[in-house]
Amino acid sequence: MAFLLLWSPQLNALNRYYYPIEIDPHQTIQEKLPHMVEWWTKVHNLLCQQKIQKCQIAQVVRESNAMLREGYKTFFNTLYQNDIPLCILSAGIGDVLEEIIRQMKVLHPNIHIVSNYMDFDEDGFLRGFKGQLIHTYNKSSSACGHSSYFQQLQGKTNILLLGDSMGDLTMADGVPGVENILKIGFLNDKVSRGPGPPPSRLAFPSVPVNKRSPST
Repeated sequence: MAFLLLWSPQLNALNRYYYPIEIDPHQTIQEKLPHMVEWWTKVHNLLCQQKIQKCQIAQVVRESNAMLREGYKTFFNTLYQNDIPLCILSAGIGDVLEEIIRQMKVLHPNIHIVSNYMDFDEDGFLRGFKGQLIHTYNKSSSACGHSSYFQQLQGKTNILLLGDSMGDLTMADGVPGVENILKIGFLNDKVSRGPGPPPSRLAFPSVPVNKRSPST
């Protein structure tokens, strides 16, 4: 799609500048926060300049190489069949993520997505984003302002938390009544760089190495 071609060089420039900050093990999360807000804000502003139409999203997803991790169908369907809630906290674009899951035919009623959703004008053009900005380091139930959803899950005392960044470690913060959390981190890149194990190997109890999925 034309808007993606126009956007990519600028997006890549932002990624080259901000991504090293995101994964820098020598900076604290508090030090990274203003950079993450700045990064996401610039990306959203770029998108708003491209005259993106709501009707384009499904076609963009169809023509992309976006995919979910291997075994996604079994995972999604098993949760649905056993009435287990699946909450997806994503710093990406909720409309795109939802469309990917829909086209993969696993968008079940038990799924709740917390992400950056586009706001379209009456003519269907992107004019901004709804609600609070969600970036890598504020993906928690309390920070994202979806506490009412998590209140509905009272009685669910066990959480399986899956993530691929250090910011994902806090995604279950603020969920009421939790007794047990198993955290699994996917090591997407930087597998062998550096003299020691990456921070994610130290922070997550379980860290499988896997092919990268779309950023969330």
